[in-house]
Amino acid sequence: MKTNLMNMAVVAVLLALGTSCDQKSDQDAKIQALEDKIAQLETNTAVATPVNVQAAQVADPSTLGSFQFPATEFDFGTIKEGEVIEHLFKFTNNGQAPLVISNITASCGCTSPDWTKTPVKPGEEGFVKVVFNSAAKSGAQAPTVSIQANTNPNVTRLQMKGTVIGKAAGAAAPVGPVKR
Repeated sequence: MKTNLMNMAVVAVLLALGTSCDQKSDQDAKIQALEDKIAQLETNTAVATPVNVQAAQVADPSTLGSFQFPATEFDFGTIKEGEVIEHLFKFTNNGQAPLVISNITASCGCTSPDWTKTPVKPGEEGFVKVVFNSAAKSGAQAPTVSIQANTNPNVTRLQMKGTVIGKAAGAAAPVGPVKR
């Protein structure tokens, strides 16, 4: 019986040693695989870009238009409240590609823009018309429009400025826009 017990103990020890050797060689293989992966990442010069990052690239000048305005600001002087001022900002495309205005936004509801909707070829002219309605306005005014286009920078601002004198009681409002 002692012999059987002793034999079973020896078998158990051998199994334990055999199992730990198998576990150790399995761990060694995993460690080696991880070290290989780390070495591969360290030698790889390409950096993985996360999927939620927008790529920023230097703009190719041959794909951009370029505004050249004689003036980006128009002073309409002093007007009476209720007058409507209209100004046409003309520009030339000095870029290497057709200039495309994608959108124009006004700084307030008192200002409304209109613009050349078709691409403006290099060397050709286009326009941005800005209409300012001074109804319910008084004092110094400086409405702006922001132009989004295929230019660098991609936003260009135009400004009108002037002073609106408050309405006198009983005064008649002018009819139609006033061109200056």
